[in-house]
Amino acid sequence: MDLSDEEHAAQVVRLLDAYMRDAMGLSAPMPVGLAPRIIAGLRQHSGYIGFFALCDGQYAGLANCNRNFSTFKARPLLNIHDLIVLPEFRRQGVGRFLLDALSDFCRQNGYCRISLEVRTDNSKAQALYRAAGFADSAAPALFWEKIIDC
Repeated sequence: MDLSDEEHAAQVVRLLDAYMRDAMGLSAPMPVGLAPRIIAGLRQHSGYIGFFALCDGQYAGLANCNRNFSTFKARPLLNIHDLIVLPEFRRQGVGRFLLDALSDFCRQNGYCRISLEVRTDNSKAQALYRAAGFADSAAPALFWEKIIDC
């Protein structure tokens, strides 16, 4: 993906908006004015890498990822921040295609692992991730956050 390509940028926004509208997202459309900030931020974020899934020439899915570094392995790792498959393309292998493509990318580029987070109530995503070889970490971890209002 190339975010300097306006079509790619527009598709990222379209797919993110669909994800936000989903029950596993915000159950609401993307807030007005957020799209340009997302694209500008991703363009400036040196760790960002994105992957599209196309189905018959249509943008069907998106993986927004961040490169990171494992100090325990002294190798890069990839974190999947968003994995989006449009509703009309679900149950057709698009999500699995994206996950397999990410695994291939990581193998080819010397990454040591892929990490992701999944909601406890998102059983469909959990089933997809399990089928693609993901599992709880060796020592199951909690995902914590501290919200910083700016």
